[in-house]
Amino acid sequence: MRSTSKNTLGGIALFCFGVLLFACMDTTTKYLAARYPAPMVVALRYIVQCLLMLVLLYPSQGRRLFQTQRTDLVLIRAGCLAVASMCLTLALQRMPVAESTAIVFLSPMLVVLMAGPVLREYVTRFGLMAAVAGFVGVLLIARPGAGLDAVGVLLAICAATANAVYQLLSRVLATTERTIALLFYTALVGAVGYGALLPWFWTGPLPPLTHLALFCSTGVLGGVGHFLFTAAHRHTAASALAPLQYAQLVWASFLGWLVFGHIPDGPGVLGMMIVAVSGGAVAMRSRLAARTLEQAAAN
Repeated sequence: MRSTSKNTLGGIALFCFGVLLFACMDTTTKYLAARYPAPMVVALRYIVQCLLMLVLLYPSQGRRLFQTQRTDLVLIRAGCLAVASMCLTLALQRMPVAESTAIVFLSPMLVVLMAGPVLREYVTRFGLMAAVAGFVGVLLIARPGAGLDAVGVLLAICAATANAVYQLLSRVLATTERTIALLFYTALVGAVGYGALLPWFWTGPLPPLTHLALFCSTGVLGGVGHFLFTAAHRHTAASALAPLQYAQLVWASFLGWLVFGHIPDGPGVLGMMIVAVSGGAVAMRSRLAARTLEQAAAN
């Protein structure tokens, strides 16, 4: 029992650190996107992340890094994350980090609404209520008079939608594909897709070394963050980890204030709390329901 407790706490620590890295990545992305074209920012992030995975994982994984059973769905899933990354980067050009992050966290609620027609899953009244509450939270964040850019809000909603499809496909592919291969193809598709656009967007002089270091850091932060998420799930139940993802809103708010001096107003903070609570409730309810089904099947 003592060892299990230590493993659980270790998994929680890894997950929380991964959440911090993602908040740092979004903050760095906003800083760079204010100075460089968004496709350039996203391309260099994915290229660095892909190279990092090849250098660190290929020696131990070999061909298993590339092996998939449903390659078409794996590529579509990776494409959805690439689209979500671009939409979020464009949103960050126009909006603060905290508000952009909060709107993207509509994804779990959208998954609830889409799971019925896509996965033939029964949508409970609780799930619908949580989804409605999440949308109310976003309305508080993006309400008229909040000063947020309308195009930025729309882009953040597009990022949330693409991320929801990405999550649905992750559930579909979880039974047949290896996690490490799924992670690699998300980096590969982004690196190839956006890398092909670099000649049209990187036309100026070479960025200063400090900016090049920041470009590289986005790939490192994203790659290490995803790795920590995967490692955390080996030690700790998903039901315990899922609500902790919303700690990213806290980090996003803090980093947005620290780096850009932005402080969300009262209604905006209330909206973020509603989104976080609704999403965390959906995550916990889904995981607990899955655990109940597994226990019933075992008996």
